[in-house]
Amino acid sequence: MVQLRALPSWRGAICAAVVCVMVSAGPGRAGEEDGAASPPFTNSLGMRMMPIASGSFVRGSDEGTWDERPVHAVTISRPFYVSETEVTNAQYEQFRAEHRQVRGKLGFSVEDDEAVVFVTWHDAVAFCRWLSEREGRDYRLPTEAEWEYVCRAGTTTAYHTGDTLPEAYLRNPGDSWYPDGRTPHGVVSLRVGQTPPNAWGVCDMHGNVEEWCLDWYGPYEAGRQVDPVGRVAGDFRVTRGGSHSTRPEFLRASNRAGTLPADSSWLIGFRVVQGGPVETTPLPVPALPLYARDVRQDVPADLTSGPDPSRPYFDGPRVYVREPAAEDCPVFNRHNHCPALVNCPNGDLLAIWYTCYEEPGRELGIVASRLPYGAEEWQVASTFWDAPDRNDHAPALWVDEQGTLYHFNGLSAAATWGNLATVLRTSTDNGATWSAARLIMPEHGLHHMPVESVIRTREGAILVPCDAVTGGDGGTAVLISRDNGQTWADPGEGRPAPVFQAGATGAWIAGIHAGVVQLADGRLLALGRGDSIEERMPLSLSDNLGESWTYQASPFAPLSGGQRLALLRLREGPILCCSFSRHVPFRDAAGTAQVGAGLFAALSHDEGQSWEIKRLITDGGPARELDGGGNTGRFTLSATSAEPRGYLSICQAANGVIHLISSKQHYAFNLAWLNAP
Repeated sequence: MVQLRALPSWRGAICAAVVCVMVSAGPGRAGEEDGAASPPFTNSLGMRMMPIASGSFVRGSDEGTWDERPVHAVTISRPFYVSETEVTNAQYEQFRAEHRQVRGKLGFSVEDDEAVVFVTWHDAVAFCRWLSEREGRDYRLPTEAEWEYVCRAGTTTAYHTGDTLPEAYLRNPGDSWYPDGRTPHGVVSLRVGQTPPNAWGVCDMHGNVEEWCLDWYGPYEAGRQVDPVGRVAGDFRVTRGGSHSTRPEFLRASNRAGTLPADSSWLIGFRVVQGGPVETTPLPVPALPLYARDVRQDVPADLTSGPDPSRPYFDGPRVYVREPAAEDCPVFNRHNHCPALVNCPNGDLLAIWYTCYEEPGRELGIVASRLPYGAEEWQVASTFWDAPDRNDHAPALWVDEQGTLYHFNGLSAAATWGNLATVLRTSTDNGATWSAARLIMPEHGLHHMPVESVIRTREGAILVPCDAVTGGDGGTAVLISRDNGQTWADPGEGRPAPVFQAGATGAWIAGIHAGVVQLADGRLLALGRGDSIEERMPLSLSDNLGESWTYQASPFAPLSGGQRLALLRLREGPILCCSFSRHVPFRDAAGTAQVGAGLFAALSHDEGQSWEIKRLITDGGPARELDGGGNTGRFTLSATSAEPRGYLSICQAANGVIHLISSKQHYAFNLAWLNAP
């Protein structure tokens, strides 16, 4: 008998309608169209293949995350076989013997009977193709619907074991950093078949390793479906089942995850299905999010017009982080932080930032807002990029000389920013559509967390700063491409961590979250947070395009938690630094010396040899309280008080206006305003 939980009345009706079908399918026997039971069989690789009957079930969960809804009935119309366990090292290496060289990578999956890991979706598909040719039977990956059908095995609870998962299924549970899987007893074992099978005789459906599915990831649609196969295209292929080093809620039967098909890690393996080819038509690509709709593609005739450059101009602050309705942006959560900003060729401003409940969480995704050219108000936030159940830490935007937009992002193996790979996408239509995401630094680890300070050097190289560490000290590495983004290198990779002190030389920049500019003599100059030198913000210089750096103290106060500076070469020539200090000296309009606190602007007219703090970034109006969002919270804005903290991003428009965003606010001003008391 199948036991049902108390459910909402409408969902209970659906369950009642389909449970009889699930039960009538029996204990999962397949292979005969008339429903007669077929026995398991063992194939030429020693895989035990379990028969699964056709039937129906309810897919999704009202109690899970947004992408598990709407809950809907699914019919699996044809029987098939599924491997009793995940594919093992010994089985996979009969197809690809060289995989033995990565056994034990980071300590994982050493033995023959452990689940194979460090395999991409493409590797798994190639294995199925090879096995099909070897045996003369059709092998493939399970569809996402087939996977959940088998996992549930006739149940309707969160796990096939009920509403809780016994401890035996949990292997190093939690939000792991890097490297994952370290326990008091060593690296967690990935040996297959060590927990009880479900009612249909299939093992390891909850945990051990995630499993690649056939489908492109995308939102569900309502209504009964027959043999659904996901979307026609996308960035992410579905993975299911959760893994070791993961919190139990991500091991639920209805939970969905996914990543780029070229991604691989110590968390993902696969199992196979033997059955007919998938013939269902995929669902179309979802509708464009708000930031990508009705984007102007011509260049406005007055794009270079604007405020008189000889007269001070200031506008703001105005809020650019505007909360959407849940149905318009289901990934939007309470914590919004770490922005990136770009001025599009059509004059629009495009801002992206991450949104989450907590920064280490798997739910962290990237959202966007657009300020169309000539508009006074930013759009509400909409989804920009969100690898399901992966922490998508650290976005960066840049536009090249031909008007191509570049989006760089970290892609976690799971939760946290301790194990990022680096992703690149491009857009040639002002951010309305984007190329398929590709991994430019595919290994999950350090040096792969982009910082919003991308530049093109005079030599033609693209340089992307990336935090070298996961904490507040330790410096910033750089990724460099000398072929316009096709290939990338990290000059500091494998080199010892520097000692940040005046006069020393090291492999990467002093300070995390570094901003970088190129000087007139070709050297690179960088400023960063942490790694203070002589109790000042560290300044790093490189005369060999980031191969090595020398360190000295800057004139600025050091930054602390919740703060990130912005550094920009202005079109007029000076270098602009925007940062934070509790003690900001400046002169008011009467020439009187004043001291303020918070966000300030400093200019260098001599290529970084000296800097002058010009003023606080504030409208100078009466004292009032504003919301800084992110880690900033509420603060007082006045003539002597500006934002006390925030992560900054900056760009300059064709009309000379400088646009600066913090974690929630947008400021616009020109050079004349900076120079005016």
